[in-house]
Amino acid sequence: MPIDITIGLQWGDEGKGRIVDLLAARADVVARYNGGDNAGHTVTVGSHIFKLHLIPSGIIHPHTFCVMGSGMVVNPLVFLSETASLREAGVPISPARLAISHAAHLITPAHRLLDGAQETALGGGRIGTTGRGIGPAYTDKAARTGLRAGDLLHPLTFQQKLTAHLESVSQKLIVLYKQPGINIEQMAVDFSEKALQLAPYICDTGALLRQRLHNGQKVLVEGAQGTLLDLDHGTYPYVTSATTTAPGVLTGLGLGMQSKSRVIGVVKAFQSRVGEGPFITELHDELAARLRGTGENPWDEYGTTTGRPRRVGWLDCVLLHYAVAINGVSELVITKLDILSGLPVIRICAGYHYKGGDYNELPAGLSVEEMGEYQPLYQEMPGWQQDLTMVRRWEDLPIEAQAYILKIEAICGVPVRMISVGPEREQIIYRQ
Repeated sequence: MPIDITIGLQWGDEGKGRIVDLLAARADVVARYNGGDNAGHTVTVGSHIFKLHLIPSGIIHPHTFCVMGSGMVVNPLVFLSETASLREAGVPISPARLAISHAAHLITPAHRLLDGAQETALGGGRIGTTGRGIGPAYTDKAARTGLRAGDLLHPLTFQQKLTAHLESVSQKLIVLYKQPGINIEQMAVDFSEKALQLAPYICDTGALLRQRLHNGQKVLVEGAQGTLLDLDHGTYPYVTSATTTAPGVLTGLGLGMQSKSRVIGVVKAFQSRVGEGPFITELHDELAARLRGTGENPWDEYGTTTGRPRRVGWLDCVLLHYAVAINGVSELVITKLDILSGLPVIRICAGYHYKGGDYNELPAGLSVEEMGEYQPLYQEMPGWQQDLTMVRRWEDLPIEAQAYILKIEAICGVPVRMISVGPEREQIIYRQ
């Protein structure tokens, strides 16, 4: 049975959570393969707004089984808080509905302290991390010194590994960053008490997924962050510490090359990012404030995880074309088209001017140093005045909005199958 993969094609915050929520209605299993609680997925169901950071968005559907894969880094404290919040909202959570890979790595409070110290030490060269310990946890994973979820199944050796980890981080904080050390004994007791509650959820999720696919079940994969934050293929070093692209799904879930897939790329109708790094089409004036919103609504351009206002700008189709190619995208989903309503003119970046030449593809790759010299080449398109939030059919979209979607298709060479015109489940236009 093929797997469906949902991937963000920008710097994250494309609206993947609500798209996964829609697609999960027809899935048996929803699996996440990467990242930690630095991700933030918002799903609106009626008057209830779910903000998820670790658990796949598909958990909101009562029929789905959810998987947190080996490519993830899991903070047990955040996990327990999130499960409690979901239960309060009437969403059942138990090992009968949710599994954590034994190979997923754990984030400790020490990782968070180290993250903050490292970012502070960078000063003006900071990356703009969420400060949630993601980078240090992945560093430990690569150094083969990390704590894995499977360690929780062996409490005695887990305590020994945890103590060694806390001692190591405490020494780094004191010696390298001139920060206070850790109360190792107290932190070990407090963290262990919470972390061991995850034990019933832990199993070999790769074997579980392979068996379910063999049995004909439909698996939907939920990506976190976006393509341009990929550790290998993003705007390095202003990236996350994980693989965010579609090929990483196989290693992040423990699936083989024979797993055929449909790759659904989610892209916002304009560009946004949180944190530092190059942003060629960024806006800074009143138009930026218009696209960002005030923050009064949960779907305004403020980070779900951090609450930071997002940087915004015109849609960059050079980067979008790159992201489509990197992921092998088979179809697009455009979100937040309704936000562009009321603008007299809409710009779309279809190329770059660089060192005397014009290019419709990246002339020097995603080199941060080179990207500072790129100048956007815009195509202007007429805007539309109609409110789109009640539109449900392609034929009912203003002709100018249709032209904007068709322009994106023409540049990227991939069909747009879904268009979001609001945060609610039903505010979707399906296009065959």
